[in-house]
Amino acid sequence: MAFCLVLGICLGVASAPAAETAVLPVIDSITVDKSLRRLYLIKDGEAVRTFPITLGLAPRGHKMREGDYRTPEGDYHISARKPDSSYMLALQISYPNESDRTRAEQAEVPAGGLIMVHGRPIRPTNGRDRNYYSTRDWTDGCIAVSNAAMLEIWMMTRIGTPITIKP
Repeated sequence: MAFCLVLGICLGVASAPAAETAVLPVIDSITVDKSLRRLYLIKDGEAVRTFPITLGLAPRGHKMREGDYRTPEGDYHISARKPDSSYMLALQISYPNESDRTRAEQAEVPAGGLIMVHGRPIRPTNGRDRNYYSTRDWTDGCIAVSNAAMLEIWMMTRIGTPITIKP
């Protein structure tokens, strides 16, 4: 029985078109351009994938404190992979960095955290239909992409991958 299963898998892969079996490259970095609403996966200095994004409810400006609904700006890295996210899949960003923590301490406010690149909700909330999430900024400060995009990003990104978020 096991032999038949392995044989079936091998024959299935052997007959699949090349595009379906192509291996996705592991990227070198991620660049997010908030003003253009784009996320770029970078390999060898070139964008190998580009995806539209949605941002926090207050998209302009750098995140200053917990609960401000802003998406941070600056240099970070992917610090964790969250396969059990409520938003399909999620990659945690290393916000706050040292500069963010210092700024928050000086302002005597919490910096916040748990900023992610993630897909759309598995279960839409507050009676919203699925189209809501692709047409407006809706997150608490995270960077959201379509679930199909998130699957590609997930497969091409490793913990430690640098991410630059530009205004």
